[in-house]
Amino acid sequence: MSLWTVLLAAGSGARLADAAGGIKKQFLELAGRPLYWRSLAAFAKSPDVAGVVVVFPPADIESARAGLDALLARKNPGIPVLTAAGGERRQDSVRNGLAALPREATRVLVHDAARPFVDPGLVSRVAGALDAGHGAVIPVLPVTDTIKEIRDGVVAKTLPRHALAAVQTPQGFALPLLLAAFDHAGDDFTVTDDASLVEHLGRAVHTVPGSPDNIKITNPEDLALLAPTTKPALPVTGYGYDVHRYADPARPGRQPARPMKLGGFPITGGPEVLAHSDGDVLLHALTDAVLGCVGAGDIGGLFPDTNPDFDNMASGVFLSEALLLARNQGLEITHADLTIIAQIPKIGPHAQAIRVNVAALLGLDKSQVNIKATTEEGLGFTGEKKGLKAVALVTGWRHPAPR
Repeated sequence: MSLWTVLLAAGSGARLADAAGGIKKQFLELAGRPLYWRSLAAFAKSPDVAGVVVVFPPADIESARAGLDALLARKNPGIPVLTAAGGERRQDSVRNGLAALPREATRVLVHDAARPFVDPGLVSRVAGALDAGHGAVIPVLPVTDTIKEIRDGVVAKTLPRHALAAVQTPQGFALPLLLAAFDHAGDDFTVTDDASLVEHLGRAVHTVPGSPDNIKITNPEDLALLAPTTKPALPVTGYGYDVHRYADPARPGRQPARPMKLGGFPITGGPEVLAHSDGDVLLHALTDAVLGCVGAGDIGGLFPDTNPDFDNMASGVFLSEALLLARNQGLEITHADLTIIAQIPKIGPHAQAIRVNVAALLGLDKSQVNIKATTEEGLGFTGEKKGLKAVALVTGWRHPAPR
């Protein structure tokens, strides 16, 4: 059985007209798109919904259709989207939307575009109740305030709160039942929701839990809900590790020997290292750590050693490119903790110069960069003086990318 949605975007929005600069609320922008698009996208994400009919104000139907076509061209929602012109009353707009449904539609959800925060979970609850055999389904929220009936400015009675509920959309119906309810009501019975038509017919209306977030944009103060929200920055950590072999005349390597540099600082008298680039093991590890903060792969992916353009390239260039990429993705580095592992040469005499240079490359104060050095006590690759290693740990904040 095919379930379609009639999305009502045909209202005049009179209560919001002045506050919204004369723009009808369904066409107000939310995240760069008209308000009704947010609801349309939510229904498109639901596996229960086969298609949507958007009902626009009759006076705006041509421009609204053109705007919708432009949106659909930019982002296909993956389901058919049809349009219809609204009527004088809400129920007239609903009926026009029902008339635009394809023949295969047997069930329908009716939703107000002024509720842009509907979510697929709520859609699923209403659709699930229809699947269970209920002919009419509405989402409701319990009433938390005491409700009183007022007559001529005087309290007539207090209503039993436990028996009351606030009603939302989407409301779901078996299509034959809703059409029968329209025919029964005729033109003289005016309602504010479609379930009232079914009640008037004398048929049961089933309820499912609504959503507190499914707010209706109605009054000027509600416009604050459409203001752009800023997501908080997230703390991130990136880890980098690199190794380079020392040049050995007895064992020529496939890569050329380069004078030793650490953190962009020349280490006079240090062993030469084998590398395609300038062989700065510390900056290579640091570059990987920066890329790790934004999930951008590793240095070998961006700067492969098979590319002759990178022959003897200064590793500061690699770091600079990685920083540009990462900052474009919102990275703000706050600290770098670096460790050099080498039996030779002695790093201590050079540590402060390396620290200052790395801080300058990262655009940080030197207090935000830490340099450590250690040996492996004569063990393994570095202990046998065959090469050196570096480890880098970068921490910072990942800010949301601008829209």
